[in-house]
Amino acid sequence: MVSGAVYDAVNAIGPKKHRPYVLETRAGARASIDAAVATAAFHVLDELVSSAPERAPFPGRAGLLSTLSTTYASSLAAIADTAFKRQGIAVGHAAAEAMLEDREGDGRFGPSAWVPSSAPGHWSPIVTNGVPALDPTPWAGNVRPFLVESPSQFRSAPPPDLTSAQWAAEYNEVKDIGRATGSTRTDTQTYIARWWQSAPVHSWNEVARQLIARTDLDAADSARLLALQNMAGADASITCWNDKYHFDFWRPWNAIQRGDEDNNPLTVADPTWTSLIAAPYPEWTSGHNCQDGVHAAVLRMFFGDDPVGGKYQITSFATNHGGAAVRMFDTFTEPLTELIDARIWAGLHYRSADVAGQLLGRNVAAYGATHFAQPVGRG
Repeated sequence: MVSGAVYDAVNAIGPKKHRPYVLETRAGARASIDAAVATAAFHVLDELVSSAPERAPFPGRAGLLSTLSTTYASSLAAIADTAFKRQGIAVGHAAAEAMLEDREGDGRFGPSAWVPSSAPGHWSPIVTNGVPALDPTPWAGNVRPFLVESPSQFRSAPPPDLTSAQWAAEYNEVKDIGRATGSTRTDTQTYIARWWQSAPVHSWNEVARQLIARTDLDAADSARLLALQNMAGADASITCWNDKYHFDFWRPWNAIQRGDEDNNPLTVADPTWTSLIAAPYPEWTSGHNCQDGVHAAVLRMFFGDDPVGGKYQITSFATNHGGAAVRMFDTFTEPLTELIDARIWAGLHYRSADVAGQLLGRNVAAYGATHFAQPVGRG
């Protein structure tokens, strides 16, 4: 929502070159872009933080609101107090209001989509001391998307049949290498599996900022990039979560402990099996790979697979990997290839769930790029 509002604010200044997202207001060519960006971002964030319902835990809400206000005031103080600043503030306000109005009733914080089932093939949460670990955002798959037509438009292919050879191969792969103890993982693989337990939205926006600075992308193209990246990213999450609760497929720690229930002679149960890393929602498809797939696809559209200027860095905000937080990559293909293996090493996913997640991300990115921020005059 923030990135879309900022795009609309920047796009509204001067001659109209690209189609807006929701804002039809225009501003003069000399309106302050800095004031417009700061105002659009602040007002969307301030409203979202202020209005999040109490049932959505929000530790530090008051402190965050204070920080937002202070940062916004500092941003405006750095801009000369002229009519152009006031014009920028006005168009930023308009962009924020248009976005907030457009997203009213979009399905956020709705009811859980999960229907529990004890049948083989269905997910069940890990229970600790009698308390199940449940998804904090089970409503995400029913949110109205930003760019795609519906949460199910890019429905993934279903998981492998439990009686198939493919299912047995993927089951046994994660059983051997993804277990918490006694795994065939190397120390490096364990480090990488834990390293990727970082928020992909945070990591890939950091990459975008690096490449924007490196290539001197102007404000208009920077705003287009970040809006497409984050709105398509939101749609990939919405689509992925819709998949997760549509298929309700069991995680490795469900399947391997109950391997004698799938009617497949090639899968042997291990009632003591646990994964290196766990997650509180169904398996299919990989949420991390949906996000990495969509963000990397958008960045490729702007910079190619091998960005100008050589390596770029990704920072992990995970805290349990015990190694370097910053790693360098040459291409976008490199981390995406690693991620498919990393989620298996973590015991989180089967291989085809990772592959399906990246495909979902690419499909959403391609559709978004075709329908968002097109040049004025294009059919």
